[in-house]
Amino acid sequence: MKRIATVSAVLISVVMGAGAASAALRSPQVVVNGGTLQGYLNSVGESINVSTDQDAVQSWLSTDSNNSTFTFQIELTGNAAANTLGIYNGSVAVPPLYQLFPGAATSGWFAVASFRSAPTRVIVSLFDANAAFQGSTTYLAGPPDKNDFGFYLMGPGGTFYMQDARNPGGKAQMLAFAGTGPNSGSWWAAFEDGPVASGADADYDDAVLFLESVNPTPVNTTTWGSLKVRFR
Repeated sequence: MKRIATVSAVLISVVMGAGAASAALRSPQVVVNGGTLQGYLNSVGESINVSTDQDAVQSWLSTDSNNSTFTFQIELTGNAAANTLGIYNGSVAVPPLYQLFPGAATSGWFAVASFRSAPTRVIVSLFDANAAFQGSTTYLAGPPDKNDFGFYLMGPGGTFYMQDARNPGGKAQMLAFAGTGPNSGSWWAAFEDGPVASGADADYDDAVLFLESVNPTPVNTTTWGSLKVRFR
């Protein structure tokens, strides 16, 4: 269990509701150490068992609105001020990284990613806890595919991806859970910011996001080796 350095609680804005969808359960399920992640989800009224309800989703697609909102719901890590988080194109072998949140983002900040065409681009708008606009960044060169994008977390522990095959040892650095009750159709993403392959504590409470206006892409079993072959 880590020392709690920062607790960031944010309200995520709904741009357009996503329909309920699910990829499939992970098999096998990943061991989640400690009780912090479970305790947090319980505290917000979710009926999720973090040990048995992990979804196999490895990338996302935006809903028909082409707008998705991603927010830190809670962050419990000594690296809170240094960790950055963003999105990348899940189908590219060596994808550029597109930042959503800087390490300086604090409680209540949220970002909206808008996927646009002609030209193909993604626009990331950042807001503080008072919904005051903090800036906008447009990513044009090789932007994330709105039908196949993933999350990354970068910090002192390394750079880790939503897609297991991109991580050291093919280990899961992010776990996804489908929302329940009033949150049905929304998603939770829980990150471990240390390398699981090298003995990180694997409590997956370092950054927890609540996601709306996204659905999982179809799950295909793959490996990092096979992914690289596709783009030679």
